[in-house]
Amino acid sequence: MNKPLLAALAALVITGTGAAPALAAPGTDADVAAPTVKAVNFAGTVSLSNCSGSVVRLPASVDSDPALVMTNGHCLETGFPAPGQVIVNQASSRTFGLLNASATRVGTLRANRIVYSTMTDTDVALYQLTTTYAQIKSSYGINALTMQDTHPTAGTAITVVSGYWKRTYACNIDGFAYRLKEGNWTWKDSVRYTSACQTIGGTSGSPVLDNATGKVVAVNNTGNEDGGRCTDNNPCEVDASGNVTVRQGINYAQETYNIPGCFTTGNKLNLTLSGCTLPKP
Repeated sequence: MNKPLLAALAALVITGTGAAPALAAPGTDADVAAPTVKAVNFAGTVSLSNCSGSVVRLPASVDSDPALVMTNGHCLETGFPAPGQVIVNQASSRTFGLLNASATRVGTLRANRIVYSTMTDTDVALYQLTTTYAQIKSSYGINALTMQDTHPTAGTAITVVSGYWKRTYACNIDGFAYRLKEGNWTWKDSVRYTSACQTIGGTSGSPVLDNATGKVVAVNNTGNEDGGRCTDNNPCEVDASGNVTVRQGINYAQETYNIPGCFTTGNKLNLTLSGCTLPKP
């Protein structure tokens, strides 16, 4: 995975919390310049202690709802969820540094719970904040990023926006991996980037934005560092027939279009909804 940062520093590789999932090698500032698209900037992104994230709203969210922060499941302060584990409504007081459009930290947001987190089929964590979207807008002049509720499309121009590094990575959606396997974890229908998105450790949990709309289409999570086959930090693609493909230096994200279908009025999680396909406890 685009691992959490502390473990990576210890290993002389920049990564995220824990010892597993991978990331790609760092690039120069020129390599990661943001595209000249007004819809894409840092507003609404957040920095975590070891990863990146964003304040997100669902298509049906209203300003009075408690705001949500999204990052990776492997960025949890409690460590990686085990294969098959789904965490729901667990208390948390984690804090997040809120960034404005120019990547300046303008405030601190606090969670009161982990609404949902897993590393099974996808790699996502959603925190509920103690503040509403309206309160964030009033205090900081910043709107949440809206999740797209339709499947992303190959060829779409995208930007990965890292609140941790205050850097962006611009490329296109190259296609989709039927299954992406890394160590003990397997993810379904993962987004594959073109080679220009050389994300690094600490970018885990970054929102992946459609350049044309500014909407969130995925959450950045991993990449094949060394050419290894299906090992920690070296995910492999497995097709429907079981054929394995290794793409060294290529990075991936997990789709988020299926998240809105698991929430009801008031940003309340309901995994029993007929359209909800997220893994259940």
